[in-house]
Amino acid sequence: MLYLYLDESGDLGFDFVNKKPSAFFTICVLAIKGRENDRALANVVRAVMRRKLFKKSATDTPELKGGSTTQEVKRYFYRKASHIEFKLYSVTLDKKRVYTQLAMDKGRIYNYIARLALERVNFTDAAVRVIMTVDKSKSRRGIFEFNDYVITQIKACLDPLVPLDIFHMNSLESPNLQAVDMFAWGIFRKYEKEDLEWFNVFKARVCSDRVYLS
Repeated sequence: MLYLYLDESGDLGFDFVNKKPSAFFTICVLAIKGRENDRALANVVRAVMRRKLFKKSATDTPELKGGSTTQEVKRYFYRKASHIEFKLYSVTLDKKRVYTQLAMDKGRIYNYIARLALERVNFTDAAVRVIMTVDKSKSRRGIFEFNDYVITQIKACLDPLVPLDIFHMNSLESPNLQAVDMFAWGIFRKYEKEDLEWFNVFKARVCSDRVYLS
């Protein structure tokens, strides 16, 4: 069983005159082989939330997020997860080099960058099934287009007898989406702010880190 978790960091805004969008946009895929490893990583996330994140009120739900979790907690999380086998694959888009016409089709850009990240995944690790979980941020139509595009693009990399299931979930429902969120943020910060503090902690897990349109 191969589990894939996909999340992004940055934004897909392109109005650099009137607004202040990010200069880069990163998609990161966390690949983890085997149900035991998948559960182990989820348990680490839950344990870190219990021990390091505290509810400010009865309505607050703790969550690990790259942009808001402290460096101390990130390092603590990584130490606890260091015994688990997982790999990271990312593609970062240099948005200022995107053609104006293409910038209008954000869904197409997102799907293409996701495909570039996924095509580096070693699908030979998928013995019987691939389960992909994506952070739920798209409309119903966007989800359909993403699923259709990804399945079409990566089926050549996958044994036709191995099923591929794609789920779109809120990160509160999936602890491992929270993990990939933090890694995606670290890679994004590397390009957006030349900030390597968090990236250097986990860089040994990064199997592919590419910039598109550099």
